[in-house]
Amino acid sequence: MEVFRLGELRHLLVTVFLSGLAEYLIRPVMTDVTVAAVCSGLDDSCSLAVYLTGVQQVTVGLGTMVMMPVIGNLSDRYGIKAMLTLPMCLSVLPPAILGYRRDTNFFYAFYVIKTLFDMVCQGTIDCLANAYVAKNVHGTKRISMFGILAGVSSISGVCASLSARFLSIASTFQVAAISLFIGLVYMRVFLKERLQDADDDDEADSGGCRSHQEVHNGGDLKMLTEPILRDAPTKTHVFNTKYSSWKDMVSLINNSTILIQALVVTFFATFSESGRGSALMYFLKARFGFNKNDFAELFLLVTIIGSISQLFILPTLSSTIGERKVLSTGLLMEFFNATCLSVAWSPWVPYAMTMLVPGAMFVMPSVCGIASRQVGSSEQGKVQGCISGVRAFAQVVAPFVYSPLTALFLSENAPFYFPGFSILCIAISLMIGFLQSLLIKDHPSLPLVNITINNPSKAEA
Repeated sequence: MEVFRLGELRHLLVTVFLSGLAEYLIRPVMTDVTVAAVCSGLDDSCSLAVYLTGVQQVTVGLGTMVMMPVIGNLSDRYGIKAMLTLPMCLSVLPPAILGYRRDTNFFYAFYVIKTLFDMVCQGTIDCLANAYVAKNVHGTKRISMFGILAGVSSISGVCASLSARFLSIASTFQVAAISLFIGLVYMRVFLKERLQDADDDDEADSGGCRSHQEVHNGGDLKMLTEPILRDAPTKTHVFNTKYSSWKDMVSLINNSTILIQALVVTFFATFSESGRGSALMYFLKARFGFNKNDFAELFLLVTIIGSISQLFILPTLSSTIGERKVLSTGLLMEFFNATCLSVAWSPWVPYAMTMLVPGAMFVMPSVCGIASRQVGSSEQGKVQGCISGVRAFAQVVAPFVYSPLTALFLSENAPFYFPGFSILCIAISLMIGFLQSLLIKDHPSLPLVNITINNPSKAEA
């Protein structure tokens, strides 16, 4: 049974690799494409490009903040494979547009379509992939698989960065669209649903499934009544529970202090990551004149170090010092990284700071591992959707802070000369997340209560 499971995870990893390849291919060229399309004279510090990126982040964040809990909840009911199909289909069109032409009109068409589609697509593949791993891998191996999943995504970034270094801009978008299409076909053909295996049920019973407490709240009553009352009319329950994602999410949060703390850390980590994503690129372009090739080289170095960290260092650390300490270590490394970048005085500084990249790679796998242990296999989709919803909310808030701040301090109207001031603010946000991570306990509470609730016959015996 273990060989079959590894085979199924291999198909998932190929799907994640192909989708990640397309995402990382586009990233190094978007700054140049945006500036060329909307800024006259290729002004490196064009504020319009910064604001357009910020508006897109806010709009997409609002959409994903609503959609992620819904998609996570529906994946528990109708399967991860079915829910993966929609975002992978929608993701093909935007890069195909810029693969055809990249003038102002086509850029705005791409901008509008990608913004609308990303309200459903952005983060969905990662969210559902994490839920798939959490459903099929149990115990201490789960955090290692989260690291491997993130490592495969980083490896796709290595391949994308190498390709972007030599591909033309048009070819870059064309290859991204083809990669997404191949990933969609591969996923539909090879990936199988394994959500209700007997092994999973046994693992859940012995692993302290917290999720079955939710039955008493009425949210998942249908899951218990269907096997007993097979002929009972349950369509009404399905119709009602399709719209209960937010209620389920609130119930999960209220029942676990550790989950609340993990979500707080998720917010500050994503708030910083989202702000740094655009602020750092525009800062490097305006401060040191970075272009597509420079960004591709930097991303290549980052992804090589990140993939090695996630595939080899993270599993070793998590088994040695525990998930909570790995999380705190990662956030502290990110803090020092952002602090040094904010005062970068030479083009070689961003390259030197890549030695702290492993910190960023440790954070989300550790959070997913900590959060996944608070529920059973039947509610992993809800938990991952909850995490993605918090990440989306942080992505909504971040542009309101960092886009105006970045544009202001890169312009001639800055109140004082500090081009990296917005990145320093990101470092402060990371420090808040680090302090919160110190409060998370190393082990979940009340496992014996869960076993008693889930196995009353054993308690009576």
